[in-house]
Amino acid sequence: MTSPYVMRPAELSDYDALRSMAVESGAGFTSLPVDEEILRNKLMKSVDSFAGRLQTPEYCKYLMMLENVESGEIGGCSAVKAGVGVKSPFFNYRIITLAQASQEADRRFDMDALILTNEFVGCTEVGTLFLRPEHRGAGVGRLLAQSRYLLIGSKPEWFGEKVIAELRGVVSHDGETPFWECLGRHFFKMSFTDADYLSATTDNQFILDLMPKYPIYVDLLPNEAREVIGRCHVDGVPAYKLLEWEGFNFENVVDIFDGGPIMQVSQNQLRTMRESKVMELEVGAATGATGIAARTDLETYRACLIEGAVIGEKRFMTTQDTLDKLKLKRGDKARIWLRS
Repeated sequence: MTSPYVMRPAELSDYDALRSMAVESGAGFTSLPVDEEILRNKLMKSVDSFAGRLQTPEYCKYLMMLENVESGEIGGCSAVKAGVGVKSPFFNYRIITLAQASQEADRRFDMDALILTNEFVGCTEVGTLFLRPEHRGAGVGRLLAQSRYLLIGSKPEWFGEKVIAELRGVVSHDGETPFWECLGRHFFKMSFTDADYLSATTDNQFILDLMPKYPIYVDLLPNEAREVIGRCHVDGVPAYKLLEWEGFNFENVVDIFDGGPIMQVSQNQLRTMRESKVMELEVGAATGATGIAARTDLETYRACLIEGAVIGEKRFMTTQDTLDKLKLKRGDKARIWLRS
């Protein structure tokens, strides 16, 4: 599998490419707002995280760029946030079922309700996954997604025991979402875009101040709001399927702004991590096995698509070009996930 792409840590010089992707990603893509200060801070935080300059690992945020090493083009990005809800609350709605019963009225039925929660404190979040259309195909999407789990595998103790992924909900091109218009707007008295921006730039105290403190009965919401609870944006369907393949499940927790699903999985159940092995790299002409290879050190992390052959239990033969992409040499070790 010859591919010119490599996943590498984001650099400060990637700002222009990151901003372009923020524009292309469209409304509701919370982790890529079209805001210079936020994007530059995101890059700086990632650079400091990879360099080990943050004293507390759970504060780290790792942003990676998908680069075509032949053209220098940036084709996408993805990220890992080591810990959510640590410095500021990470609010969500949990969907609960309330049993209603009356012997006198001879009625018994269940009703769903939304309750405000902050239950993911300390969990690791994977997200910011965006792949430009012209760079899609040939396994690049998998590289973009799975490189995050191989990054976690490079130092698992620095990440949460549970991993979550927040998918964009149903949002129109002009930034309106039925869930927000029918629910959030009544309590916040602002647009979805304004609330989304505040969420990205503040400590989220405004959510605690303004959100209703009591359960919200789903049946009391308009049909257009009920229908989108737990649904992801059409552009997020491939990502949703990849998350399910990886082992993530939707367990009735949704975003408070657009109602999009929040998927979760135990770190030790991540498929990419479970199926990957640390192997010594050899150089030679070999085919038959394809997958993804990544450096085992977090500080200089890189990952790329790989093709070659397994030799024995602990060695993998591949091309010199692959080693060059990873900036490794013959005899070095890499964490390798192979397609079954």
